[in-house]
Amino acid sequence: MGTKIIPVSVTTRKSLSKKQRSLEILARLKRLYPDATCSLNYSTPVQLLVATILSAQCTDERVNKVTPALFDKFPDAESLAIADLVELETLVRSTGFYRNKAKNIQAACRMIVTEFNSVVPNQMEQLLKLPGVARKTANVVLAHAYGINVGVTVDTHVKRLSDRLGLTEAKDPVRIEQDLMGLLPQPDWENWSIRLIYHGRAICKARSPVCVACELADLCPAANKPVVVG
Repeated sequence: MGTKIIPVSVTTRKSLSKKQRSLEILARLKRLYPDATCSLNYSTPVQLLVATILSAQCTDERVNKVTPALFDKFPDAESLAIADLVELETLVRSTGFYRNKAKNIQAACRMIVTEFNSVVPNQMEQLLKLPGVARKTANVVLAHAYGINVGVTVDTHVKRLSDRLGLTEAKDPVRIEQDLMGLLPQPDWENWSIRLIYHGRAICKARSPVCVACELADLCPAANKPVVVG
């Protein structure tokens, strides 16, 4: 039996500070999605890095269908660094933008081999030097491969829900991340993102959010308001 969540009133919501609301939202997300974890399948940090690069503009489900054959053929940075680029493109083709993704994966793995002794770095500044790696990918790798929370992963779900929940007015992912980091405890930065992603997939969808079934609705200033798309 799931944990019953007792909603606060709209009046109470308006009396809460943004930080108080964010902490209540976090508590509810933990109860709603207690086992939420990274949806990408991987065995090593470099495989997580590659899978995260592939996940751009692509579903995790699709990435997980592609990576078994990819990692069977090229399991590590060394093999990816010297892979035939056309073969690599073919293996990742269905994830979209496959030429650019293949090029970045190979270039990143070559840098990992030559500059980091074949080990994916565990520092944000070093990860950001890798081709195809921005803060979103770096945050995922640091949190799930190394257990290091240095930021909040901001994907399309996190961006959309953070705006609807009134936790940020920023549109740029880096600014959104900074706003969320100021509202949430550091140990929860990554599990916040994962759980918000789960909620975005299940309830707070882009075109048709199911506000009537949302356990966060009483905390959400956008609940039941018309969705503007485009």
